[in-house]
Amino acid sequence: MLDIKNYVRVQSLQEAYDLCQNRRNVIIGGMLWLKMQNRSIDTAIDLCDLGLNQIEDKGDEIHIGAMVTLRQLELDPLLNEYTHHALKESVKHIVGVQFRNLATIGGSLFGRYGFSDVLTMFLALDAYVELYHGGIVSIREFVEMRPSLDILVRIIVKKTPMQVVYLSQRNTQTDFPVLTCAISKMNQDYYCVIGARPLKATLLLDEKHLLDSALSDESILAFADDIAQRVTLGSNLRGSADYRRHLTKVLIKRALWQLREEHNHGN
Repeated sequence: MLDIKNYVRVQSLQEAYDLCQNRRNVIIGGMLWLKMQNRSIDTAIDLCDLGLNQIEDKGDEIHIGAMVTLRQLELDPLLNEYTHHALKESVKHIVGVQFRNLATIGGSLFGRYGFSDVLTMFLALDAYVELYHGGIVSIREFVEMRPSLDILVRIIVKKTPMQVVYLSQRNTQTDFPVLTCAISKMNQDYYCVIGARPLKATLLLDEKHLLDSALSDESILAFADDIAQRVTLGSNLRGSADYRRHLTKVLIKRALWQLREEHNHGN
């Protein structure tokens, strides 16, 4: 049972940050995972009055406020055009529309959850997080940081020209994923992200330069085998480590085949 003693709709980020320095106070975000916990909270901090629920085109960047919902991400034309609808694919299987209308991008990323589709997707982009106290850091650096008492203000996606594909495997349509995979190509480099391992998502590069410019079947198979050997995988109730290793190869091959097809069609 969740026990909340006080509720505050803060009027500034400084007010929220000051309250966060007490570990018994919590930013509630969409409050979807929080409500299922058994804990006592001194003060529930609500950021809904701070205007952080907007997706803004800043020219060469896209700014996504921490209170933007997953449903907003799913439907936003700017983000979907930039990611070739990969972002929509990454969130559309998350529970249901009602859930996605409440779940926030800030909560999804700040928690660094092992099952997070969202974390997998954003690791494949040229993305950064803006922390109120810590400033702007790349999302790849943020993933490896220890949890802190800072506040995630917004996500910044640089409009670096790229191709990206997102895929996941689920036992049932709206269940947590068994494995997630996002592959992007930026500046001739390939970035492969594997999530729901069931550990948090991790980024792997084509260190051996196995992928050729044409993405031939041979190079794709070699790359998939290499990543499957290098990635750390575990077992849980949704699948064994061996099953996830098999899925890693399958999803990587499918993602690269899709990238090749999109490239050949001029997308």
